[in-house]
Amino acid sequence: MPAPDVAALLAELERSEPAAAEPARVAVEWLTGGEALETISQLDVCEFLWYTLPVKVTGDRQVIARALGRLLLLGGMDRYAALCDSQTTAQILRAYAREGEEAGTTAYQQALEATGVLPPDITELAWSSIMGPEELGAHVACAAALELAIMSGEPVDREALTRRWLTSPRSELGGDCWLNRVHGERLNRWVLGRGNARRELAQPFEVRLHAPIPAPAEPHLEPLWWLLGMAVEGVRLTEKFNVSRAMVTESVDRFGWDALTTGSIRGEADVPTLTTLREIAVHDLRALRRTGRKLVLTPAGRGLARQSESLWTAATTALLAPAKGEHDFEISVREAALMLLADGAALPYEELRDRILEVVNGEGWRSAAGARVAPLDLSAPLGELQRRLDALDLRADCSWRSPWQLTSVGRAAALAALRAQALRPRQYAGMG
Repeated sequence: MPAPDVAALLAELERSEPAAAEPARVAVEWLTGGEALETISQLDVCEFLWYTLPVKVTGDRQVIARALGRLLLLGGMDRYAALCDSQTTAQILRAYAREGEEAGTTAYQQALEATGVLPPDITELAWSSIMGPEELGAHVACAAALELAIMSGEPVDREALTRRWLTSPRSELGGDCWLNRVHGERLNRWVLGRGNARRELAQPFEVRLHAPIPAPAEPHLEPLWWLLGMAVEGVRLTEKFNVSRAMVTESVDRFGWDALTTGSIRGEADVPTLTTLREIAVHDLRALRRTGRKLVLTPAGRGLARQSESLWTAATTALLAPAKGEHDFEISVREAALMLLADGAALPYEELRDRILEVVNGEGWRSAAGARVAPLDLSAPLGELQRRLDALDLRADCSWRSPWQLTSVGRAAALAALRAQALRPRQYAGMG
């Protein structure tokens, strides 16, 4: 059956329903972007009706939606025409008109999810809000595959289908798969970054971060394994919900962590690295939770404790996860530090700090007063990074006086953290 010709359909609509022709023309131009009508999918129609039309198109939206429905019906695209006249579309348009864009967008997102054609996030890929050409192509292709599967009438495992679609070699990609294309695109964008100093520093990592960084064969993350092991029976807490003095002392003896006192250790407050380890396990990994006066393993924690590769991935990602009160600036500081340390160089704090200053000032970061970033502005984010590295036993020497140098495991962890950072989904400001 030949594909419907938009010009012919509009001419036919002009003859049968003259008032619908112009709004239909407006709608189909927005919907197809000048491409052939047969290229559209259910996702395209839904996104036009439920987002583009109420947010970007002027005129009577209900009239435009109905006119598009008449055009699609003439073209034999009955399922898509039904969407134009559906109660769902009417309700969403009313939500925009009566309650504003935020309410309308919420209704649109809920309705889109209910269609089943929206590709879900999977372990290997969380979709971006801001997509590059490769990711957009992958998203559109996955949505079309989901639509076809739903039309077959058989039960659809959306996550399994999306994973299969993204990871299978495809002839139209020269034998490559969509997942590799998306990862390559994200990695390239990350390397380009902002500022010459940042680009020069990141450039060598485009090749180094192409493949996943596996967990080392040698023992690693010993403090984290120790804490998870203690939590199997439950870590008893004091009245102020700190770990016991005996456990604090054991942590210092085991891992060589600095204490904030030259005398005897009184409690957890004297060893901030232990507190950081606990925060990583509770907040970043969600492996522990407090119940009463105990820290216990969560179901997620039990899963991580059984899968060393998963624990490696989660723990290394935490090196660049924002701590409470941190924002993009602090993460940029930590990211630059890991790139500078990833080859095993031993850098005195002052040298590391000065090289990071060159990078972040080149990126355009400024202080709250609008001045260039100063050495003092790096103290907090670098202090946070130092505690996280020490909490996971990734520095060669935990003493604050020693130069910063990563162990062999630490260098692998730095690469794993940078790769996770480079491949993260791109979001609009305020969306995480």
